[in-house]
Amino acid sequence: MAPQRSAPLNKTVHPLLGAHVSTAGGMDKAITRAREIGANAMQIFVKNNMQWFAPAPLGESDIRAFHEHSERGEIHSVFGHSGYMINLAAANPEFLEKSRRALAEELLRADQLRLPFLVLHPGAHLGAGVEAGLEKVVESLDAVASLIPQVSAKVALETTAGQGTCLGCEFEQLAFILNHVREPERLCVCIDTAHLFASGYDIATEAGAKAVFARFDRIVGLKHLAALHLNDSKTALGSRVDRHEHIGQGKIGIEAFRYVMNAPRLRKIPKVLETPKGIEMAGDVENLALLRSIIQQSRQGKIPRV
Repeated sequence: MAPQRSAPLNKTVHPLLGAHVSTAGGMDKAITRAREIGANAMQIFVKNNMQWFAPAPLGESDIRAFHEHSERGEIHSVFGHSGYMINLAAANPEFLEKSRRALAEELLRADQLRLPFLVLHPGAHLGAGVEAGLEKVVESLDAVASLIPQVSAKVALETTAGQGTCLGCEFEQLAFILNHVREPERLCVCIDTAHLFASGYDIATEAGAKAVFARFDRIVGLKHLAALHLNDSKTALGSRVDRHEHIGQGKIGIEAFRYVMNAPRLRKIPKVLETPKGIEMAGDVENLALLRSIIQQSRQGKIPRV
């Protein structure tokens, strides 16, 4: 029996559903892990997320192994997440310069892996104030863009829980950044459900989720939405504390995810888990199965609309 060929990369299937996957042992190993849990979408770090810079550039063999992996065609959406040390709103000049250089390096690596975008927490103003912080983020994004004009990988600004002085917890803040950078076409947005809830957006019911996404569309625009992080929240509505929980086991509950998995305007958006992993990614397997079962249930009744 002849082996099955991988699906071509431009043939998209829905839903695009997966998880954040480890690249331990090589970038290509992430593809193997994603397929082991039945994912057709995945998010990866393009380098160690707790270091400023990678010890060495991506080698040609590493890049080739990633692109030529036998199951690469089964992963229809792959995108990156930036390291956690980057703060584009930093007041300290040395820290700010490192943040900008680190982001430029990560975008270059993302481009080498042909990733469409890199998810980024906008930054923290650290007491300078929201307005000053947002202006610094805009300035930083413009500076990074000028460093790597040839790179096509975009920055996906992620909604945050608003913990401490973190920016990006309000739709208006994301809109400010998009409206003030010199090259807005190099930006997009990633919504994290746990962050939405912790920052005060009540998505715990279908009506609430529908209203929140309609508000996002009015203020930011669904046309900018590139990805969804599907996470329940360990903490309460408006807690401003970022703690992820398994789907349906946290303070948000299942209805928000039922809405997200079935709203027609969110259908083509890749959705990845950042929930606790467990042994051999068992948590991801269980969460993905639950999310898929919600889609099956919806076909028997009313499908929500954004």
